[in-house]
Parts: sequence; structure tokens; C-alpha cells
Amino acid sequence: MARVVNQVRTLRFLAGEMTQAELGEKIGLTRQTIAAIEQGKYSPSLEAAFRIAQVFGNRQAARGSVQLGGVNARGPRAPVRAAPGRSSPA
Repeated sequence: MARVVNQVRTLRFLAGEMTQAELGEKIGLTRQTIAAIEQGKYSPSLEAAFRIAQVFGNRQAARGSVQLGGVNARGPRAPVRAAPGRSSPA
């Protein structure tokens, strides 16, 4: 199973020490839900995770600051390669 990387607290700090309540208000979640996400007690929905990524901007999301099961805002981490002996589609 892929590991979920949770750097929400770090991103809040880097965003001018944004509070959990401020982040929750921006993405439509409660402060308690943000706290549970940061503590690893709750996994956000894919929609909520992308809203979190949007709040902190594409630069952080593109660097993989918010990763979900091996997929970040740009797509899979590694390119898919053709099997040995097979050519890739043109």
C-alpha cells in the first residue's frame, strides 16, 4: 500500500503560520478535521486533498508536498515504460 505523505502543518507554517481554522475556512472543513488530518487520524477525500493543494499553490503541489498514494497534483511519480522487447506506441 502506498504511503500518504502529510505535510499540511509544515505548509501552514510556511504560509505565514496559517491557523487550522483559517485553512479549514478556505477549503470548507472544520478546524477539528484539519487537526485530525495533520495527526494522521483522518484521511481527506481526494477532493479535499486537492483543495488543500490549491490553497498552497501549484509550486508546492508540483514539488510533491501534498501526495496521495503515490500521485501528486501533476500525476504519477514515474513515467510508464514499455515492457522490454516491446516498442511503445507511436
